[in-house]
Amino acid sequence: MSFPHLKTPRLLLRELVTADAPALFEIYADREHVRWYGIDPFPDLAAAEGRINKLSEMRLTPNPSHPWAIELHSGAFIGTCGLFAWNRAWRKCSLGYELMRAAQGHGYMGEALQAVISWALRELALNRIEAQVHPNNARSIALLTRLGFQEEGRLRQAAYFNNEYQDLLQFSMLSSEWPPVSLLRENSA
Repeated sequence: MSFPHLKTPRLLLRELVTADAPALFEIYADREHVRWYGIDPFPDLAAAEGRINKLSEMRLTPNPSHPWAIELHSGAFIGTCGLFAWNRAWRKCSLGYELMRAAQGHGYMGEALQAVISWALRELALNRIEAQVHPNNARSIALLTRLGFQEEGRLRQAAYFNNEYQDLLQFSMLSSEWPPVSLLRENSA
């Protein structure tokens, strides 16, 4: 199956390629920015290239991940988003995303995720999409809530990063809840 390209009014979601490594490195090298990711900042460009290669390999597994590069129609790379840990039998997957600092606050990620979620529900016949977020990541929590995700609870000490155990909040959205009424109002205005 060829990689699905998705278009929105302002964005192109396309396959992540090695040429995206310098821009991806900019995101992952920023210690403050990756504090919610549960990883150390990337030390060099090779780490970003390795991430892209790993994501490409994940597309070829029996339950493939679908990582997209997010680019403006001008051609500028601004981040990534994707579906991971796809369980075909259970019709569910997890959502992940990151955006360059300069691109935050413009509604780009919400626009990208609307396209990804619509595609996933239609093409993969998913029933459930999950996301886990650090409790202090207010922007990500607000985004998921705006997209209709429901908080299901706190996963106590579910992750270990920054030299300590971290709680995560579990969110989910069901196919029967898409699109949420708030998005329908927002998109018709």
